Amino acid sequence: MPDAASRLRAKPAHAGPKRRSRLTPARVGVYAFLFTAALFSLLPLYVMLVTSVKPMEEIRLGNLLALPVHLTLAPWRDAWASACTGLDCGGIRVGFWNSVRIVVPSTFFSIAVGAVNGYALSLWRPRGAGVLFGILLAGAFIPVQVMVYPLVRVLATVHLFSSLPGIVVIHTIFGMPVMTLLFRNYYASLPQELFKAARIDGGGFWRIFTQLMLPMSVPIIVVAIIMQVTGIWNDFILGLVFAGTKNLPMTVQLNNIINTTTGERLYNVNMAATILTSLVPLAIYFISGRWFVRGIASGAVKG
Repeated sequence: MPDAASRLRAKPAHAGPKRRSRLTPARVGVYAFLFTAALFSLLPLYVMLVTSVKPMEEIRLGNLLALPVHLTLAPWRDAWASACTGLDCGGIRVGFWNSVRIVVPSTFFSIAVGAVNGYALSLWRPRGAGVLFGILLAGAFIPVQVMVYPLVRVLATVHLFSSLPGIVVIHTIFGMPVMTLLFRNYYASLPQELFKAARIDGGGFWRIFTQLMLPMSVPIIVVAIIMQVTGIWNDFILGLVFAGTKNLPMTVQLNNIINTTTGERLYNVNMAATILTSLVPLAIYFISGRWFVRGIASGAVKG
């Protein structure tokens, strides 16, 4: 009869407790909840996609969830190049390039100002830094509608109302509080010894910021870019009020296309224009999602 030692040697080294693979009621409930939530989230997107590739003859039949019998991409071409917003039939591409001209400088300036503010408030701490930070933080929670009229008067006084520089200034102002909070918390989570060592070596305010802090800020800069690009791209009310008729962003153009009452209401073109408007935020979330999580985990919510 083999002894205990031989039995241990005969037992495979990888043997361990068997994992239970059967479905428990709790696991079934979790899967059912996740499937239902995903279904509710994806159902509107499915309706938009299938409607955008159907001819109007199929849409009039009322089968909202049915797949297209005769698939067509003509609604996408019309939405991009020839959809009408009142008397102007230039499609949504005009609003796309307007949004690009608004988003790029607005994102750059709001992040630049927020990074400098967060750096100053977290490491240099000037007199009254707590009060200034409190004011900036309070500005992040003031509704946009409350500040529209005063900003209209101010921009009109300096001759920036209804212009591209004016809407860039507005987005920079509204993005500054959140960006300041983001960068302040990130810089506060960094080792203070690095900053003190740079001060001892004779580094000044801007030298430490550009040569030490900015190279270490890549994760939080990616988070800030994602937040600002998606927020500014999806904006409607600020672009409608401050951009002017020649600089209307894509969201305003989309609203004008959908609400145009001249002729037949083309639901397939409207759905295609809606998807085209949302492609940039969707692409950013799908491509940069992991970078967003890394930036958050590296200090965006610390401090």
